[in-house]
Amino acid sequence: MINKIKEVNFLDNELRQSYLDLNKSGSLQPKLYHFITRAIDDLRRDSFSGRMVVKDLISKKIKNKYKLDFDNLWVYNLPNAWRLIYTITGTELKIVSIILDWLSHKDYERLFGF
Repeated sequence: MINKIKEVNFLDNELRQSYLDLNKSGSLQPKLYHFITRAIDDLRRDSFSGRMVVKDLISKKIKNKYKLDFDNLWVYNLPNAWRLIYTITGTELKIVSIILDWLSHKDYERLFGF
């Protein structure tokens, strides 16, 4: 059995920089940086750490927001009611989790129309 390489990337460099900025001095959300870092570590161990979003809830609005065509969407619950959303892609040898966003619970509900 071949062990697949597991990788975690951000949707784009802007999102990656937003993540890094959370840990800068003066940031109002250094805890969120640590929550996301822990999630990234979990995703490196197990890409399926979150819960899969039912395909019917992946609207064109969501795909357009992230300018990406994906057929799976996952939610990883962070502390303090934050949500990390990601998609998974890959090959037979490598699984890549692509972080699309992190949202407060209120923004998460708005995105999915709850």
